[in-house]
Amino acid sequence: QVQLVESGGGLVQAGGSLRLSCAASGMIFSISTMYWYRQAPGKQRELVAAITSGGNTNYTDSVKGRFTISRDNAKKTGYLQMNSLKPEDTAVYYCSAPWWGVRYWGQGTQVTVSS
Repeated sequence: QVQLVESGGGLVQAGGSLRLSCAASGMIFSISTMYWYRQAPGKQRELVAAITSGGNTNYTDSVKGRFTISRDNAKKTGYLQMNSLKPEDTAVYYCSAPWWGVRYWGQGTQVTVSS
């Protein structure tokens, strides 16, 4: 079955960087769009970034210029490079991908940015 497993979260000071990874299995990763979402305490889950199979990317305004989404199809892994982190980036980050009409989600990884 399809599995998405995130890693790379942690505690970082404001201005620091983290790189999240999302390892996919059970699907043809190379032909699927991949998404990164985040959910902060008491807030709705929001879309952070997306990358299509062709490499086109989109970002929510609050992370433009700071975050970079990428993918390595050979490794079936997606990435979210996060630079210049701010306390308001603190959230659980989830990767997500559709496969055969079903949206799959990882378990999430906590990112905490201290001021």
